[in-house]
Amino acid sequence: MRAQPDGSDFPAGRWRSSSPKRSSSMSKASKILVLSLSGFFVLFTLAGTLRLKAAADDGAYSEMKVYSEVLSRIRSEYVEDPSIPSVTNGALHGLLESLDPDSSYLTAAEYRNYKQHHEDHKPSIGAVVSKRFGYADVVAVLPGGAAAKAGVESGDILEAIGDKSTREMSLAEIQNSLAGDAGSSVTVLIVRIGKPDPLKLTVTRAPETVPPATARLMEDGIGYIRPETLSKGKAQEVAAQVKALEKQGAKKLVLDLRDTAMGDEQEGVDTANLFLNHGIITWLQGQKFEKQTFAADPAKTITALPVSILVNHGTAGPAEIVAASIMENARGDVLGDKTFGEGAVQKVFEIPDGSALVLSVAKFYSPGGKAIQDEAVTPNIAVASVPGEDDDEAPEIEQHKRDEDQLKRALEIIKTRPRQTASAAPQSPVTK
Repeated sequence: MRAQPDGSDFPAGRWRSSSPKRSSSMSKASKILVLSLSGFFVLFTLAGTLRLKAAADDGAYSEMKVYSEVLSRIRSEYVEDPSIPSVTNGALHGLLESLDPDSSYLTAAEYRNYKQHHEDHKPSIGAVVSKRFGYADVVAVLPGGAAAKAGVESGDILEAIGDKSTREMSLAEIQNSLAGDAGSSVTVLIVRIGKPDPLKLTVTRAPETVPPATARLMEDGIGYIRPETLSKGKAQEVAAQVKALEKQGAKKLVLDLRDTAMGDEQEGVDTANLFLNHGIITWLQGQKFEKQTFAADPAKTITALPVSILVNHGTAGPAEIVAASIMENARGDVLGDKTFGEGAVQKVFEIPDGSALVLSVAKFYSPGGKAIQDEAVTPNIAVASVPGEDDDEAPEIEQHKRDEDQLKRALEIIKTRPRQTASAAPQSPVTK
């Protein structure tokens, strides 16, 4: 989930803007003074915002001394007169990113653009982007969207957006740079597994059009359902497809959540509830965030047919809630690759100088108590996606072949698995 500028929560993107320029009129003495004070400002501001304990024995004062010493050395020993805004902003960006990929620091200028982009609902590129190992990571691409049309694939690393490396950008900046007016373009430099050289692609932004959930009856009475997202209304679409497949004679169900990363966590809860008649689906908790438990409502369960969930590295957020709840309630199997790991709620905290923190304040947990953000979902039956062998084929054709091969192998396993129905699910598992 994402955070609104007013502090409430919402499922949307994040944005980027340029950092404020250094004032050329500032005297050297003023620079030294501001540099000396910036460390204390950083730590006191964050200590107040994050409600850290101020007792000497908790290490806070010790850390402040270290930070002050580092700043002092930069001021006196660095090879040239340091850029004070760069030093302070860099420290804040690094501090927030060290917490988790979703937390970000926004300067006053960046925060103004952040709010403006949110208010204007600027379209992005039709892809879910997170940050892993220092760079922007394409979690999943919306079929038929702007990124897909430009040749961007799930699993790609966005090394640069425009002429700026994503390693130097927070997730909020990355999301901001990808959003813009419909019809405008953004250039991205992509690193792709199996490709020796980076790819430079131009993506033309366009409003997202979410395709409907699809379904078909396959051989041996296996009903196949694929929602490309779990955005608002998708649980109802899945429910309608399940009922239609049952009428057609389906004996088992496969819910394909590969590359399903867009959506809302509540929709993930509602989708899981279609198959669970009791037990815990997920729960949400943070240091100052009161625990919320989402239990299955028997009145919302629509089927007792055995169900299997197919996942991959592009499965994230609400789709991970579905997979974890089905597997840990022993309602069905989860097959495929380990999921991405995305499940936190962010909130915006405004700072008096006009800047802001986008801070993760709570995490979603699996029924057994695993933080989805930290541990993702590991299938109980591994069915790896094997890279294609023909590098000359178009990316979308190669990806389709990999997906179909993985699906065939998963179906062979599902055919031989014993029937596990809703009534076989145990009572709610252990939670914290």
